[in-house]
Amino acid sequence: MTRLIVAAGGGGDAVAAAMLHTALYGDGDQAVILTYAWDRLLIDPVPGPRGADDFTGLEPLTPAVRKVPAQARPIAPAGSTLPRLAAELPHTIALIDPRHGAEGITHQLENLVTHLRPTSIDLLDVGGDVLARGDEPTLKSPLADSLTLAACCQINAPVRLLVAGPGLDGELSHEDLRGILGPLVHTFTAADTESISQVLEWHPSEATGMLAAAARGVRGTCEVRDAGLPIPLTDESPTLHEADLDEAVSRNELARALMSTTTLDEAESLSREICGFSEIDYERNKALWLKEQHPPKLNAESVLPQLTQFEAEARSRGVTHTTFRHLTEALNLSGSQRDDLRRLLIDRRPEQFAAPLWHIPAGTE
Repeated sequence: MTRLIVAAGGGGDAVAAAMLHTALYGDGDQAVILTYAWDRLLIDPVPGPRGADDFTGLEPLTPAVRKVPAQARPIAPAGSTLPRLAAELPHTIALIDPRHGAEGITHQLENLVTHLRPTSIDLLDVGGDVLARGDEPTLKSPLADSLTLAACCQINAPVRLLVAGPGLDGELSHEDLRGILGPLVHTFTAADTESISQVLEWHPSEATGMLAAAARGVRGTCEVRDAGLPIPLTDESPTLHEADLDEAVSRNELARALMSTTTLDEAESLSREICGFSEIDYERNKALWLKEQHPPKLNAESVLPQLTQFEAEARSRGVTHTTFRHLTEALNLSGSQRDDLRRLLIDRRPEQFAAPLWHIPAGTE
């Protein structure tokens, strides 16, 4: 049997899809994970999502959908986590190509359903911003989720909408989502994370990293993103809920507007009109800013005193954990130095590594 899991927002949602497959379906069924090639700028310095023409080595999965094998490569200067995911996960990684808007994604989904005849179709979002109306002041990245939601509600096949880790993306809080989420489907455990443990060592997703940490029992407040957003890690954090697909579309004004779009530019324009911004514009502006930065060299003598100061300030804010992405930015390092920073800190202070997060001990610890 084949399970189709659509990673609503790309990035870490694809990693969470692998964990979902382990938890709900086990090893008996095959999984096709359909996802965007849309990574953070530290992985892909080119703003926005990548299309099929941005890769070499893609393989046809169906007439309209390309598979990303381990040997595929993004064409420079673009970058992508998908080939490495394909190498380290047992699942088939398939590419959502959004260049033809929601109509194009709908066609890709219909093509997959026709050719694969999947036993089930799950649309998975980590955090729950797929359930946003579009006017929430905390909303940061509605476009990818809204495009996949718009496409999934138009295919002639049953789709189950699932939200993992309510509130973990920092866009809608768990309180915002409480009245929208449907029944509890599963609570992730440490055993569920074993299938992605190797991926979590290098993948930069903060929301999925927190989901895995919460499944492993981590609780507290985790500071994330360049702005240092505090995210509570509670007993609700490792949960997986079903949500009503039709109700989600009724709430999501952007998704409804996107249904007939045939280009990504058109979709982006609607995001600006309805939500007041486009996350690709944010990436464009940040990419220009990053080009002007000159990060210091990474060495223990300079980093550890800065880390001590950061941790003291974080403690005063009630923070107990942070991500290596946030640490990298807080210490004024570049995204390309994230892995080196991670290795340095784990080597020097292994007791503070709460995989995949960094633990900030209380002053008396």
